[in-house]
Amino acid sequence: MFSLSRIQRPEILLFVMAAAMPLAFGVWQALLNNFAIERAAFGGVEIGILQSLREIPGFMAFSVVFVLLMMREQTLAILSLVILGLGTAITGYFPSVVGLYATTVLMSLGFHYYETVNQSLQLQWFDKEHAAHNMGRMIAIGSFTSLIAFGIVWLLLDIGKIDMEIVYILGGGATMVIAVFCWIAFPKFPQKVEQHKTIILRKRYWLYYALTFMSGARRQIFVVFAGFLMVEKFGFDAAAISVMFLANGVLNMFCAPLIGKMIGKWGERRSLTLEYIGLILVFAAYAFVDNPWIAVGLYILDHLFFSMAIAMKTYFQKIADPKDMAPTAGVSFTINHIAAVVLPAAYGVLWIISPSAVFLTGAGLAFISLVLSQFIPMDPQEGNEVCWKSPRAVPVAAE
Repeated sequence: MFSLSRIQRPEILLFVMAAAMPLAFGVWQALLNNFAIERAAFGGVEIGILQSLREIPGFMAFSVVFVLLMMREQTLAILSLVILGLGTAITGYFPSVVGLYATTVLMSLGFHYYETVNQSLQLQWFDKEHAAHNMGRMIAIGSFTSLIAFGIVWLLLDIGKIDMEIVYILGGGATMVIAVFCWIAFPKFPQKVEQHKTIILRKRYWLYYALTFMSGARRQIFVVFAGFLMVEKFGFDAAAISVMFLANGVLNMFCAPLIGKMIGKWGERRSLTLEYIGLILVFAAYAFVDNPWIAVGLYILDHLFFSMAIAMKTYFQKIADPKDMAPTAGVSFTINHIAAVVLPAAYGVLWIISPSAVFLTGAGLAFISLVLSQFIPMDPQEGNEVCWKSPRAVPVAAE
């Protein structure tokens, strides 16, 4: 006999929220470049500034710990989804430079607060043994709902000839509806460990901080300019961009859980080593690509490698004090976005001079990440956060 309590579990709530987020963000992402260029007359400088503004809420993610003085993490996660959906829904009705900047910041506030709290809840609610696999499942669920979002965008724009304004409303509205469902259908789950409500920086987490910083710097280059290249250089319209995202989502849906299992079997250092070597090659290839099909392949390959970033989360989960999950999630998002606030605008100027140089610097950042990843121990845990010796050695570092 069916029992509602069987699905009213913390991990199920995480899976439902993982399905809700991409419906709004996927629509916003799929339409952004075409909406910015066709409706708001954006160029490389304007798109770079917009992306820098988009990252300001991520840079301010440390402020999550202060919001948590007033509400629970679970409540904040649901409220953030509502804000994300609202920012997306109204985007189409502000087709100007200032209007698009404003709606982007609102959308981004919901997105980054959700991602910050969601990361904390994952590390608290998933046990260490199955964390990587469950995080891979969450990526797969997000990819599946992204498929729905991108598929709807393609159908409405290419087949139905519907205006982008309506598509924005549908995507944002769907996320808000699911967020309300999460509020009504799930109980307030008790915390396993009371989280610190102050900003925390610990010396023994330095390697995690460094990897997080490099990830933010490197990721921004691809997120901002790979899609923009498709539109500006190869002439992709919004429907074609949606089909590309669709193909990317299909592969992630099937591959992300397998990548999660692989990380559990290989360990964090081997997995991140593979990711960073792959990203060096992808960035270098993207700098000189002239074939749109090869560019699409590189875009999809990059996202598969990005799924391996799960290993950064599980590395931190293994070395961290359980009480540090919430404050460190906020701090790590801020660290991740330090470069993200500055780089898009700076690279927008560099883009005018040489698009290839933008991607070559991304390859350089990936190489630095590769070097840093070699300091991860084969058996990371509290007291064994960094390995200074050969990969086969498993030293025990002082606290």
